[in-house]
Amino acid sequence: MTAGEIRELARACGFELAGVAAAEPSADRARYREWAAAGFAGEMRYLTDRRAQVRDDPRNLLPSARSVICVGKLYNTPLPYSTQLHDDSLAWISRYAWGDDYHHTVRRGLERLDGMLRERAAGAYESKLCVDTAPLLERSYARAAGLGWIGRNTCLINQSGGSWFFLGEILTSLEIAPDAPPPDRCGTCTRCIDACPTAAIDPGGYALDARRCISYFTIELRSAVPEEWRAAVGGHVFGCDICQDVCPWNRRAPVSEDAAFAPREFAPRLERLAAIEEEEFRAMFRGTAVTRAGYSGFLRNVAVAMGARCREEFRAPLEKLAESQDELVAQHARWALAQLSGDKLSGGD
Repeated sequence: MTAGEIRELARACGFELAGVAAAEPSADRARYREWAAAGFAGEMRYLTDRRAQVRDDPRNLLPSARSVICVGKLYNTPLPYSTQLHDDSLAWISRYAWGDDYHHTVRRGLERLDGMLRERAAGAYESKLCVDTAPLLERSYARAAGLGWIGRNTCLINQSGGSWFFLGEILTSLEIAPDAPPPDRCGTCTRCIDACPTAAIDPGGYALDARRCISYFTIELRSAVPEEWRAAVGGHVFGCDICQDVCPWNRRAPVSEDAAFAPREFAPRLERLAAIEEEEFRAMFRGTAVTRAGYSGFLRNVAVAMGARCREEFRAPLEKLAESQDELVAQHARWALAQLSGDKLSGGD
C-alpha cells in the first residue's frame, strides 16, 4: 500500500486532501506543552488535563500504530466572507458551522476509507479513526503528511486549496512510506495578525492566545465574555473567520459541492436571534456545530453582538433579554444596553 494509492481511495471517499505521516512523536509536542503552560488554552481544560500527555505520541491512542493517514475535507461555499458583509443588523456564524456537524460527515468518510483499505490490505491490521476530538496534534501530522503548512494564523493552509478544510485521521498498524511536509509559504505576510480585532495572534504569528480569541469567547467559554473584548466581538455569535477571510491563500479557494455544508442560516438578523426560545434554537440549529454553544451561551453572544453593533433598534430586544432569568444572558444584555446609552463605563451592571 502506498501513499499514492491512499490518495486515490480518499478522493473516492469525498476527501480532497490525503497523505501519510509516520506514527511517531511530533516535533511540535514541546511547543504545545509550552503553549498550554503559558495559559493560552484558557478554560479549555481538555487541552491541558491528562489528555495533554496523550497528545505526545499517536501510539498512546493505538499502541500498534505505524502510520497516520491524514485527510482534508473542503467545506468552503460560494457565499461572501465575513469581511465582505457590512450590514450591522446581521449576525455572523462561522463558515464551518453553516451546515451539518462536520464530526459526523468526516467520520462517515473515514469509515468508508478504512473499509476500502481493509479490502486492499494483504492481511488484517488495527486502526483507530480520529475526528477533531481525539487527543492528537492533527495539524502537525497533517503538515507532516504533506497536506499543507501551519500558517501564521495557526490554521493548516494548502497551497492550491486554502485553509477551509476539516481534518481527520486514521491511525493504522500498516507500515506506509510517509509523505514530506511542504514549505511554509506565509512569507512576510501578516494580514491575519493585522486583521484580528482582539490581537489574539502572537505578533510574530504561529501562536494563538485563546483567551483573546472571538471563537473561544463565543464557543468554548462558558462564563462571561471579558468586558474589555466585548466591543471587538462585532457581529459574531458563533466562531470567527476573520484570520482566514483575509488570508491571500483563500482568495481563490475552491468551493465544496457537498450539500452537507450548504448554509441553513446564513447571516441571520440579530433581532430574530434575540427572540428565539430554547426549543426554536434547538430546531434551528439541530445537527450543526452551533448547538455546542448552548442556548444560554448563544443568547449571551447575541447580546454582546448587539452591544458591539450599538444600533437603536436593538434596544427593545435587549431590554427583554435583560429581564432573563438566566443571569449570564441578563448581565450581557445590560452591558449592551449601556453601550446604546453611551454609558461605556458602567459595564451594564
